[in-house]
Amino acid sequence: EVQLVDSGGGLVQPGGSLRLSCAASGFTFSNYAMSWVRQAPGKGLEWVAAINTGGSSTNYADSVKGRFTISRDNAKATVYLQMNSLKPEDTAAYYCYGGVVTGEDVWGQGTLVTVSS
Repeated sequence: EVQLVDSGGGLVQPGGSLRLSCAASGFTFSNYAMSWVRQAPGKGLEWVAAINTGGSSTNYADSVKGRFTISRDNAKATVYLQMNSLKPEDTAAYYCYGGVVTGEDVWGQGTLVTVSS
């Protein structure tokens, strides 16, 4: 079964940090670029960051550039999102996305990040 499992969310104060993880199984993880996408309460999906198959190239939304870092460990079939200097507007459900695998979009189940004092 093709699966992505997101974890690492929680409640953090403004200025704090969190690291999200997304563990993949059921497909050849190293063959797929990976992304993180978020959805704030009452809003649509927002692409956050992407990383290529080997991890040598990354891209970020302007809203998180300089604060978030995407990385991957192909040996562990896991992609990470290190989030620093968190702001209340970063509050959202965060999903990892693996693209189209065996004909279907592959999404994690999401992990909730709440930034509040």
